[in-house]
Amino acid sequence: MSTPLHENEKKEVSFLKTCINGINALSGIGILSVPYALSSGGRLSLIIFVLIAAEPCFTALLIRRCMDKDPDAMTSYIDIVGHAFARKGRVIASLFICLELYFVATGLLILEGDNLHKLSPHFDLKLGKLNVDGRHSFVVLAGVMILPTMWLNDLGVLSYVSAGGGVGFHGKGRLFNLNGIPTALSLYTFCYGAHAVLLISFAICTITYPTMAVLGYLIYGQNVQSQVTLNLATEQVSSKVVIYTILAGPIAKYALTVMPIATAIENRLPANYKDCKSASILIRMSLLVSTVVLAAVFPSFQSVTSLSGAFLIVAVSFLLPCVCYLKIFQVHRNWGYELIGILIIMLLVVFVGVLGTYSSIAQTVKQV
Repeated sequence: MSTPLHENEKKEVSFLKTCINGINALSGIGILSVPYALSSGGRLSLIIFVLIAAEPCFTALLIRRCMDKDPDAMTSYIDIVGHAFARKGRVIASLFICLELYFVATGLLILEGDNLHKLSPHFDLKLGKLNVDGRHSFVVLAGVMILPTMWLNDLGVLSYVSAGGGVGFHGKGRLFNLNGIPTALSLYTFCYGAHAVLLISFAICTITYPTMAVLGYLIYGQNVQSQVTLNLATEQVSSKVVIYTILAGPIAKYALTVMPIATAIENRLPANYKDCKSASILIRMSLLVSTVVLAAVFPSFQSVTSLSGAFLIVAVSFLLPCVCYLKIFQVHRNWGYELIGILIIMLLVVFVGVLGTYSSIAQTVKQV
């Protein structure tokens, strides 16, 4: 929200609802890829996960301090970046956030397509003379299923749906795999694409992610796939129930994910088109079609999540809050432990971003 509410318009949110919102913001589709991340980096990579988890916790505190400096002027992440770097900062922050959401939406389509293909591996789609293979055909069908949700004005009902959404422990794995560390870094980073405002929300998610990673790794070991659901045996009824339950999530979450992008684009339209229903539908349809195409181009779920984590989430959730804090509080004017600590964190974050981005692009090109 870019403008503060009047005093009589403010609404209080209960502690429980705030915790649930924080958990829902942090716990996304990344939870399906953490077993693969652990498999890639080895068991010792959980130490790296803890270090990565500490970074967004730290930057969340920096964001809180920035907002406390001027609560009326800084009520959102965009406001903080705008306060630090004026209009250019707002534009850059908005661009990165929209790109991050765009990649998440693409990941939702890939998730839907891969799991539907898991249930019906022999299905393909014929469009005239064009024969679309199973995985890509399900991505297209997922886009068709999502289409009606893109026409909704009130997405409140989708928020409720999106909140829902017999194998032995015999997998063996490696203690440490240096070659897989860049992938593990990127996927672990993808888990923290949002900031939790409460310690309890952050703590619950930070416990949930490694628990899921360890369970998936113990069960499937080095054979775990980029989405742990793809390892489930479809012959079992319980496995099918799990997959179908997960499939409901992307259908509901997609519209919620792309809506901020559509709104940002609509706000840039000329005044006579801002309230035009046709223009709004055209924008949403364009976003849907383009993400379907991108989901068909990306070779795997892991490729889009690792690239998003290494480049976009590192920039938005890790690096930019530090830069804004230094600018707003003018920390650079007084050399001390605080400045040195933040600079060291920024250097490490840049290293993780560069290494992860290079590795993600290289693996994606190799898989295409």
